[in-house]
Amino acid sequence: MSTTTLPTTGDADGRIGLRAQVRHTGALVRRNLLWIRNDPQSVADAVLMPIVFALLFVYVFGGSIGQALGGGQEQYVQYVIPGLMAMLGMNIAMGVGTGFNEDFQKGVMDRFRSLPIGRSSVLLAKIAVELLRMLLATTILLTVAVLIGFDITDWPGLFAAVGLSVVFGSSLMWIFLVLGVTLKNAQSVQAMGFLVLFPLQFGSSIFAPTQSMPGWLRSFTDYNPLSSLADAARGLMTGGPVAHDAMITLGWSVALTAVMAPIAIHKFRTKS
Repeated sequence: MSTTTLPTTGDADGRIGLRAQVRHTGALVRRNLLWIRNDPQSVADAVLMPIVFALLFVYVFGGSIGQALGGGQEQYVQYVIPGLMAMLGMNIAMGVGTGFNEDFQKGVMDRFRSLPIGRSSVLLAKIAVELLRMLLATTILLTVAVLIGFDITDWPGLFAAVGLSVVFGSSLMWIFLVLGVTLKNAQSVQAMGFLVLFPLQFGSSIFAPTQSMPGWLRSFTDYNPLSSLADAARGLMTGGPVAHDAMITLGWSVALTAVMAPIAIHKFRTKS
């Protein structure tokens, strides 16, 4: 594996200046990207997952759900692609926790502990690389979507929807960072992640409208942030109401970051 020499700027009591923090974060981002280059399988999920989900849902459920939407498969493509884009952020976010846990198990964090670097740089670099993976997955999803009939009618809205998904996905990463630091192994992080992911994904408006759902489930979807994100992305990309759902999504993003980021940083400092 390629290694990266990190700067050693910092005073005696371990406090690191902002400029040094930025350099350390950049060096660690480069280290993570070099690791991905030497292990391309580590991005297989970001490459294959958007392809599989797009083809699976469009060609398996597109006809029947599209009819319920008043059209057919073409109508369902316009409906489900913004929802899948919202879902990708959540799935990629789980990789932060598993990767972080593996770094602890393999002794990578022991190496970082011996270096005079800002500890928050390790967290920020991991999040930055996962955001790049999220953008890669989103680009592949949209490419496949266009090939199977998705019609992009509002390019500024498309970029706004991608930005909103990135903001929400980055807030979710703090949750999985906490899981990655506190749970014993990567398998436990994955198991806990799926317990969280499945109800949120399928109890939302990502894959189908919620009007036909039973009342108790519709109540859940109304407060599910993934529903708000999917509906906001749908409005931005294909037309429709945006402001209410976008504000709810941003509110969830700020709240999750405000609550979980300090916990993740504290757990990381305590463990490392």
